[in-house]
Amino acid sequence: MDHSHHNHDHEHGHSHTPQVTASNERKVFIAFILTFTFMIVEVVGGVVSGSLALLADAGHMLTDSAALALAYAAFRFGRKAADEKRTFGYLRFEVVAGFINAITLFAIVVWIIYEAYQRLQRPSDVLAGPMLVVAVMGLLVNLFVFWYLTRGDSEHVNIKGAALHVMGDLLGSIGAIVAAIVIYFTAWAPIDPILSVIVSLLILKSAWSLLGKSLHILLEGAPDHISPRLVENYLLENVKGVTRVSHVHVWQITSGRVLATLHVRPTTDAEAKVVVQSVEKTLKSHFNIEHATVAVDWNEGAENCSLSVTRKEHHE
Repeated sequence: MDHSHHNHDHEHGHSHTPQVTASNERKVFIAFILTFTFMIVEVVGGVVSGSLALLADAGHMLTDSAALALAYAAFRFGRKAADEKRTFGYLRFEVVAGFINAITLFAIVVWIIYEAYQRLQRPSDVLAGPMLVVAVMGLLVNLFVFWYLTRGDSEHVNIKGAALHVMGDLLGSIGAIVAAIVIYFTAWAPIDPILSVIVSLLILKSAWSLLGKSLHILLEGAPDHISPRLVENYLLENVKGVTRVSHVHVWQITSGRVLATLHVRPTTDAEAKVVVQSVEKTLKSHFNIEHATVAVDWNEGAENCSLSVTRKEHHE
């Protein structure tokens, strides 16, 4: 029997360059411009009014601006083709961007809580009028940016990270508006740092979720809907001619881009090619695994040789 290695042609469309749309790039860039511009307005408003809620929201908007700039850079770098050193191109860049976004959210929450503690120890006067005007403007800007970011394709870790930052700003703006109204009618200044802390705690849940998802991808964990055991059992039950499945590894290069490697043993060695093709088709149709490397464990001389077959599914 011929045990030489056979491979499908790797030249036909075997590209790992991500499908990055011009729309995603444009909306992230516009969101960055709007967020950065209004961040400056909030800094001025916070200083003039003496409001921690506004200053905290301005600090958050600063991290938003950085997050959006990083998201834009991720899309730009992500379009670069694979090379000899980076065989998957720059697909992971957007996951790194999402991870950094989550870390900055945690950092800003710590800063807000510290500043709130200082304000509660030494209350200061807050000008409710200017604070309310700036907070309402901030709410309108953040509502537009959030709506704009979440239109259409918003499944990238990258886009989700930027949107979570803006969601935090929305909460911050609402908190500042409530604080301004309370201060205007009651002159109770502690409401300003108290609402700042409440808003920051609400942000933590989203930040934790984003951090966990980004870190899971960076650690090459299996997607939520796929596990090696699930793949193994499904192939054994649904692919004719497969008697054993082993060494299954499933991971994501980036959000929504799933890869897998595995070994299969056919009923007879003569069925190897048909079995491999069936396995590839099943992985794509049932698990949406776009790139699979399938090694055949031979029934004869299995300890000495295996057939590796790789195939890249085409996307329209």
